[in-house]
Amino acid sequence: MAFDEGLAERIRDAFADADGVTDKRMFGGITFMVHGNMAVGVMGDDLIVRLGAEAGEAALTEPGTRVFDFTGRPMKNWIVVDGDRLDDEELARWLRAGVDFASSLPPK
Repeated sequence: MAFDEGLAERIRDAFADADGVTDKRMFGGITFMVHGNMAVGVMGDDLIVRLGAEAGEAALTEPGTRVFDFTGRPMKNWIVVDGDRLDDEELARWLRAGVDFASSLPPK
């Protein structure tokens, strides 16, 4: 599966000065990790965001979000944000949420 290289580049730009952020191709897309913990990614034209259980449930009430169901089994604590909803402000907000969660985990 191809992924939106433009969206991936916007994320790289946002993380240019961030400490401990790396990217890795997986899931047919690309993920961005903070100290080895997955935070966000790009699949197709959409953003995937890793959140805690409570934040994930709340996020699913927002327009343009859905459960991340990559394999036919929903991935716990991950959501998908429709790519067409990601203006600069919204992208920054979702990136912050993913980084905040990944940063709360012990480094790998």
